[in-house]
Amino acid sequence: MDIGQKMMSTIKTEIYDYLIVEKSFSENKLLYFLEKLLQKELNAQLVTFKLKDEENFNNERLFKSEKEKLILSLREDETVIGTVHIYFYEKMKFTHSFLHELSAELFKLLTKINSSDFSTRSEKRYEQLYSVTSLFHSSMEVETVLNEIFKTLREIYEDFSYYLLLTSDYENLQHLPVKNLEMDTTNETAWQAYVSGEVQTVDSISERRSLVYIPLKGKQGVYGVLQIISLDSMIFPKEELKFLVLLANTAGTAFENAQLYQQSRQLISDLKLINETSHQLNTNLRLNEVTTYMRENIINSFQAKEVGFCTFQRANEEIEILEGSTDFFKHSLSSSFKHYIRKYTLRTMEPLFVGDLRTFDEFDDIQFCSCMLIPMDLTNGKIGACVVVHPLPYFFTFDQFKLLQSLIHHSTLAFSNSILREELEKYVITDYLTKLYSRKYLDDKIKLSMKHDSFGTFILLDIDDFKLVNDQYGHQIGDEILIQVGSVIKDNLRDTDIGARWGGEELAIYLPKIDLSLGLQIADRIKKRVSEHTSPSVTVSCGVSFWQKEKNDSAKELFLRADTALYKAKGQGKNKVSAG
Repeated sequence: MDIGQKMMSTIKTEIYDYLIVEKSFSENKLLYFLEKLLQKELNAQLVTFKLKDEENFNNERLFKSEKEKLILSLREDETVIGTVHIYFYEKMKFTHSFLHELSAELFKLLTKINSSDFSTRSEKRYEQLYSVTSLFHSSMEVETVLNEIFKTLREIYEDFSYYLLLTSDYENLQHLPVKNLEMDTTNETAWQAYVSGEVQTVDSISERRSLVYIPLKGKQGVYGVLQIISLDSMIFPKEELKFLVLLANTAGTAFENAQLYQQSRQLISDLKLINETSHQLNTNLRLNEVTTYMRENIINSFQAKEVGFCTFQRANEEIEILEGSTDFFKHSLSSSFKHYIRKYTLRTMEPLFVGDLRTFDEFDDIQFCSCMLIPMDLTNGKIGACVVVHPLPYFFTFDQFKLLQSLIHHSTLAFSNSILREELEKYVITDYLTKLYSRKYLDDKIKLSMKHDSFGTFILLDIDDFKLVNDQYGHQIGDEILIQVGSVIKDNLRDTDIGARWGGEELAIYLPKIDLSLGLQIADRIKKRVSEHTSPSVTVSCGVSFWQKEKNDSAKELFLRADTALYKAKGQGKNKVSAG
C-alpha cells in the first residue's frame, strides 16, 4: 500500500468513526471536522469548504493547482456540489489518482448527509416557523415577539450567536440579547442593512467566522437588524440564510403589529386622559382646585417630580406661583429660573423641551435636569405657564412632551374661566379703591363666625380730620390716603382676618377667635403704623368691641358698641384706641 492509499484509508476511517460517534450533528460541525481532518492528514496550512450555492464554479476541471494552493472540485459527472480550498506550506505533492479518489469520497459523504439531513432539518424548521408564526399573530406584546424569535433561534441554530439591534430603547428587555443600534455606531454593515433593508454578510476566512445582518422589516419600515454570527464557518450557508430571512420577515411583521397595537393603546389612553381632564375641568372648579387636579394628573401620567403653574403680565416683572403647585415652585424655585420662565414664555410663547438643564450656564445650581414648559395664553392680558421637571436627565420622552402640550391646550380655557370667575367674585366682595373687602362681605363673615366660633373682636377705624385732608390736598390725595391706610391694614392681618371698607373714611377689621385684650393691642399697632406709613401723615381713631358665645349677642350690637367706642376715642383727642 503506497502513501496515498494509506492516507486515503486513514481519512475514510476517521470519517467513519466520526459518523458513528456523532449521532446528531449539523452541517457546520461536519465541515469543520473535515477541514481539521484534511488539514492534519494532508499537512496543509488551511482547508476551507465552499458549497455550490455559495459561489460560481468552473465545471471543466476536477481541480486546479497553484504552487501552494489547491482547489479541489467536489463533483460526479456533471453534478458539482462545491469546492475544497487547500493551502499548503510548500508545493503540493499528491497524485491525480489520490485527488480523484478524495474528491469522490467527499462528494459521496456530503451528498448523502445533505440529502437526508437537509430534508429532516427543513421539515423541522418549517414546522417551527409555522408554530412561531401562530404565536406571533396571537400576541400583541413586543417582549413576547422577541422572546419567541430568540427561542426559535436557540432551538434551530444552537451553534450560532445572535443579537437583535434595535433603534428604540427597551429597558424591559435586558434579559434578552438586545442591543441599541446607535447612530454613531462603528458597525457600518449593520447600519447598511437597516438603511437599505437588504441582507448584508461579512465573511472572514482569517477569523473563521461569518456574520449576517438581516433587517426586521414590516410594511411601514425597518425596526431593527438581526445579527447572526456563525463560528467555524467562513462562508454563511445560503440555505440557512433563506430560512433566517423568512423568519426575520415574519418576526418583523409581528413586531410591527405589536408596536402598532401598543401605540394605539397608548393613544387611546392619552385621549382618555385628555377627555377626562377636560370633562373634570369644565365643572366650575376654583383655580386652586384646577391646579391641584392638573398637578396630580401630570405626576401620575408623566412620573414628574415637581409641577408648577405660574402667571405673569407683560407690564411688570412679577411672577405669581399658583396654589396647587408643588413645594419646589412655592419655596425653592430659584430667582434665575423664575426669570428665565417669564422671559422665555413672553418672548416665544412656544413650548420648551429640555433634556438637561445643566447645559444652561445660568442654572449651575439647579437640582433638576429634565424640563417641559408649556405656555398658556390666559385672559385679561395674563400669560401662564405649566412647568414640569425631573432630577434625571432626558427622563421625559418626546411623546410625553406632545401629550403634555395637548393636555395644557385643552385645560387653558378652564384656567381662564377659573381666573375670571375668581376675579369677578373679588370685584363683588372687594372695595375698588382700597382693595379691602366690602362691608356686605364683612357682615356675612361676622354672622358666619358667630355661628361657628366661640368669640371674636371687631375694630372700627376712622381717619381723623379726613375732610381737612380733602380740602387741603384735594380728593385725589384723599383717595391715596385711603389706599395707604388700607395697605397698612392688609399688612398687619392674618389670612383668616378680614379688613373692609366700612364707608367713606371709615374702615373695619374683624378678628375671629381673638379676645378683647389682643384685639386692643392689634388696633394700637395699626394706629401707630398708619401715622408712620402715610404721606401726608394722618392718624386714625379706633373703637374696639368683643363678642363671646356665652352671651346672646348679635352683629348689630357688636357694631353699635364699636361705634360708641370710636366716638369715645374721638372725644379723647383722636389718634386713640377705645374699647366698648
